[in-house]
Amino acid sequence: MILYVRAAACVPSFAHRERLRRRVKPLDNGKVTNVLIVGVGGQGTILASRILSYLGHRSGFDVKVSEIHGMAQRGGSVVTQVRMGEKVYSPLIGVGQADIILAFERLEALRWIHYLKKDGTIIINDQAIEPVPVIMGLMEYPKGIVDRIRGRVRDTIAIDALSLARKHGNDKASNVVLMGVLARKMGFSKEDCTNALEAKVPPKFLELNKKAFDEGWNAELA
Repeated sequence: MILYVRAAACVPSFAHRERLRRRVKPLDNGKVTNVLIVGVGGQGTILASRILSYLGHRSGFDVKVSEIHGMAQRGGSVVTQVRMGEKVYSPLIGVGQADIILAFERLEALRWIHYLKKDGTIIINDQAIEPVPVIMGLMEYPKGIVDRIRGRVRDTIAIDALSLARKHGNDKASNVVLMGVLARKMGFSKEDCTNALEAKVPPKFLELNKKAFDEGWNAELA
């Protein structure tokens, strides 16, 4: 089982130690890997975090997750913190401690970038979703966000996940496109990724999501 906590509560551990550790790139030398998943309500960040948690658990790691939904139903920020390693004591990631940020939207990437380690990786869905203050004309949506982030983070990956999802007729599958990018970056096996999709995606949407995942997995990244 995978154990979750919402907001800032703590949960007990569960480690699947009978399985050998897989060669997951950021998950070596017994360290804890911290992944921050950020987006806005309706983008599927929660499903993405649960797929990632499943992958970590199946690979034999102790996994803890913190979900902060905020005003998710109104397009507000949704933040999920996923921590995995041999032993994880807290579900919370501190400022400057994220190994990877997976951002479902440009402004959310900029909003949370201070959580990234100096040598961390940020994966950005190159898509803009205007927040309420922009829609109301109270502020302008910032320009050049991806370029600004590239200037600060050497390992910046930007991908138009929405366009790749639309190739298969469903904008909402962009979250799984991004999971394909993340899973390959972290070194999870394709077999485990397929198993994770089968475990977490409703059967009627499974084939669509497998295709979307493959788009991210096979994408030429910039």
